[in-house]
This record gives sequence, structure tokens and C-alpha cells, in this order.
Amino acid sequence: MSAFYTIFNTIMDAGATVMLPIIITIIGLIFGVKLSKAFRSGLTIGIGFAGINLVINMMKADLGPAAQAMVENFGIQLDVLDVGWGAIAAVTWSSPIIAILIFAILATNIIMLALKATDTMDVDIWNYHHMAIVGIMVYYVTKSIPMGILASVIMAVITFKLSDWTAPLVEDFFGIPGVSLPTVSALSSVLIAVPMNWLLDKIPIFRNSKLTVRNAQKYLGFFGEPAMLGLILGCGIGALAKYDVSKIMSLGVSMAAVMILIPKMTSLFMEGLMPISEAAKNFTQKRFKGRKFLIGLDAAVVVGNPDVITTSLIVIPLTIFMAAVLPGNRMLPFADLAVVTFRVAMVVAITRGNLLKNIVMGLVSTGTILYAGTITAPVLTSLAQSVGLDIATDGSMISSFAATSLQLSFLVYEAFITKPVIFVPVLLAVFALIWVCMEKRNKKKAAEAAE
Repeated sequence: MSAFYTIFNTIMDAGATVMLPIIITIIGLIFGVKLSKAFRSGLTIGIGFAGINLVINMMKADLGPAAQAMVENFGIQLDVLDVGWGAIAAVTWSSPIIAILIFAILATNIIMLALKATDTMDVDIWNYHHMAIVGIMVYYVTKSIPMGILASVIMAVITFKLSDWTAPLVEDFFGIPGVSLPTVSALSSVLIAVPMNWLLDKIPIFRNSKLTVRNAQKYLGFFGEPAMLGLILGCGIGALAKYDVSKIMSLGVSMAAVMILIPKMTSLFMEGLMPISEAAKNFTQKRFKGRKFLIGLDAAVVVGNPDVITTSLIVIPLTIFMAAVLPGNRMLPFADLAVVTFRVAMVVAITRGNLLKNIVMGLVSTGTILYAGTITAPVLTSLAQSVGLDIATDGSMISSFAATSLQLSFLVYEAFITKPVIFVPVLLAVFALIWVCMEKRNKKKAAEAAE
């Protein structure tokens, strides 16, 4: 057991770019793919993921400082600092119960697959930390390991179900079949996006809006192409950051590169997934009477979509302004501004690229993150200090656009800690509404396909 634990920790320490090819290779072998072909698929997917990470890191390196400069230029003074998802992940992996929670989440996925309660095989083990942090914070407050485990298990159950329901969006809008996205940082916005999309459809200006990135490309010609949109929006953010002309142009070119490079990296996922998806289809038809399994991947595979990038580049400066004027908000958007793409990706898919809806729903989503981050900051700050990561300074507190700032994580955490009488019914009501809306949409799509 200790040897297995050591191997597991070694693979986890190597990160997703190493872990993903190994897991995909194993899945391929299970589905009857030859070792060489399975390994080639796993390696291709790993290369695609590494490429996406390189481009995202470039975006963080360039866009992050620009966003932070905007914060300083607007003169916003708030005492809860967004330290970024990476710092929160470090807190999560430093917890004494993290190993228990990771295995509990993995076991939950296996049991749900066996019981046909989900079709998602979540191979994105690195991002289990999004589900684990809720259990860790519940454990920290209650001092109860069973309560912490239960919180993470509930997070896992909800995450896998939401992944199943939104998989048709991943296929229809992003063009990636056989894949679901059990990444909580992207999936949580569904709780806001589904009810809001239903509501905005009742308002003619939103329902009838034809404003999309694709229409912009059509009507603006050269200036509507992804590279030019990236250049224009990047230069705009550089100007708001009060950069000099050379740095403004540099940021513009970087954003143009992001718009072009990430879709090319995403195509490697498709190339690597095709043999696995085909083998999985044949395997399930023979042994499970046609049951369809979904491979759960990191939402990084969709954040390079031009609609997602464009929406996030518009939402980022507006979120900074919103943080300054929202009554009761104490959270200063900072390190995680560069990953707003993850927070709006599913919003874009649900609206099918309706840019007007995207902006409104994206801002509501980031607004709820600011409030949830403000509310849970004292516990998160204390938790970080307890594991030796005292990253708060001058009496300030820390938060991020991850952990219990995310809508789903916040509701589950609050259901355990403060007012379960309020938050449990709210969570169940939102969950039921999402199920009804997604089932209605999927049935409609199936009927259209049958005709």
C-alpha cells in the first residue's frame, strides 16, 4: 500500500501533463486499444494539454500584470486580496486529509459509474483539488473528518452530474464529442448561467440579439477575425493599464497569439481522443448495450474558443470596476483575473455565443464570486495560516476566484457550516432547475437530429 501511495504521489507531483498521458493510456488499454496506439493517443493529448498550458501561462504572464495595473490605476482599496487559484491549490494539497479526500472522490466516481449514476470518467485527477478544498474547509471548521469527506463526496456527485448534463454543450458548441468537463472552476458558473439564460430569453433585446463573435467576423471583415479581435482587446486593456505604446502593442500581439494558438492546441486533443473514443464506443456497445461513457477532461480544452476569450477580455476590466462599486464587497480581483476564461466558458456555451448575454451573465457570475470570496475569506485565511502558508499581509485577508468563492463550492460549504435550512433548499432548487433546462434542451436537440 505504501509503495502504491508513493507512486501515486510521484505522479501527482509531476502534474497533469505527465498524469494525463498515463491515465489515457490505461483507459485505452481497458477499452482494448493496442499499447502503442493507446500510448500515442495519451502522449498526443498530453502534448496538446502542455501546449494549452504554455499559451495560458503566456496569457497569465502578460494579461495578469496588465489587469493588476488596472486595479492600481482605478485606485481600488479592498482588504481581501485575490491571491490566485495556485495559492489555494497549495493550501489544498498541504492539508493533512488531502489523500483521504482524493481517494474518496475517485471512489465516488467509480461507484457512480458502476451504478450508472454518471457517464463521466473523470481522468482530470489534478483538478480534484476543487472538490477537495470544500471538504478541507468543512473539516477545518468542524474538526470532523467524516463531515469533511461527506462535503467533498457531495461536491463530486454534483460535479459529475453537471458534467453529464453539460456534455452535449461541449460537443455542440465547442465541437469536442465524447468529453465532459468536471472542472469545478468552469462548471460552477452553470448555476448562474442556466437560470439567467432562461430569464434573459424572456427579454426581447437579449433573445433577439445577433451580437456574436462570429457575426463580428462576418460584418467587420478583417477586423472581426480572431487575431484582430485579440489585438484590439489586448491593446485596449494595455491602454487601461496605462502602459506605454510598446507594451500596449506587445500585449495586443500576445492576445492575438492566444486567439490563434489555443484552438490549434485543442485540435491535438481531438486527434488523441479519436482512437480512444472509437474504442470506448465499440467496448460499450459490446459489453454495456450501447452505454456511452464520457471522458472528463480539464476545461482548459475549451477556454481558447474565440467567444470565450473575447467575452473574458471584455468582462475582466468591468469586473475590476464592479468590485469597486458593489456594496458589501471587500474582495480585490487580482491574481485570478487572467483565468476569467474558465469562469465564463460554460456561460458562452449555454448562450451559444450570444455576446450580449455573455457579458451580462459573465458579470453576474464574477459578481457572485466576489461576494462569496468576501464571505469565506476569514476561514480561508486562517486555513492557509494553519498549513504554514501565511500569505496575508498587514492584517488583510486572502481569497481567490476558486475554492469556496465558486458558486457551487460556496453553496455546499454554507450548507454544512452556517444555515443548512436555507442553503440546502437553494442548492436543490438550482440543481433541479438546471436538470429541467438541460433535459429540455437535450430532448429538443435529439428531436431535431431525428428529423
